[in-house]
Order: sequence, then C-alpha cells, then structure tokens
Amino acid sequence: MSDPASQLRIHDIPVTAQRLAVMRAVCRQPHATADAIAEDVRGEIGAISRQAVYNVLGLLSEKGLLRRIQPAGSPTRYESRVGDNHHHLVCRQCGKTVDVDCAVGHAPCLHAIDDAGFRIDEAEVVYWGTCPDCLKG
Repeated sequence: MSDPASQLRIHDIPVTAQRLAVMRAVCRQPHATADAIAEDVRGEIGAISRQAVYNVLGLLSEKGLLRRIQPAGSPTRYESRVGDNHHHLVCRQCGKTVDVDCAVGHAPCLHAIDDAGFRIDEAEVVYWGTCPDCLKG
C-alpha cells in the first residue's frame, strides 16, 4: 500500500496514529486476524484496545482500503490487497493463507448459471490444501 496517510485522506478518513498503525500492521502481515493485528499495533504504538482495532478494521474495510476475508471455519482475516481480482489458498493443517491470482482475469471471473436477478460483481474462491511447510512435516 502506498502512503497510508494519503490513502486515508483520499477516502476522507481523519488520519490518526491508530489508523496508520493498523494499516501498517495489515501490510506487514497479510491475512492476519484482528488479534494478531492488535498485537502488532501494540508493539508499534503501545496501548490500544481490541475494540479500537476492530473499529478501525471495520471502517477501513467499509471504505475499501482493506479487504475482509473469512474462509469457512477460519477467523476473519484482513489484507491490504484490494481493487484486483484475486483469491486465496488456505492450508487445512496450519491455516496459512496466501493470495492467488484469478485464472480467468476480470471480476467476477465465474459466471452463475442462474443469477436470480442479481447483478453479480464478485465471485469468492478459496482453494484448500496443504502448504509446503506442512507437507514436509
């Protein structure tokens, strides 16, 4: 993510130390949970409540600066890679999550046989398997 302060201003979000720290934490730890992000933020700026972190994550996700993902059976995770069409690989053993580009290209990249009158703008795909580290073990 380019300059986080500029990104906040572009989206008419007041710049605060907490918001900047959350954005930097998500950039450092793609696919991190809110708890992991809170821990990272505390290491950078000191005390911050879990609720404050959740509030910032919610605001930044709502404004499109972060993407919220929740693979089945996994805690919600956050990433700063937004605005493109990508999916995720999740390890069934350790939960490691990585990005994978869409094989087709443009959103929604999959087409429903019956759209039930919806205008579909996104298809969420999660690939499940075992990561290289778990395969070694």
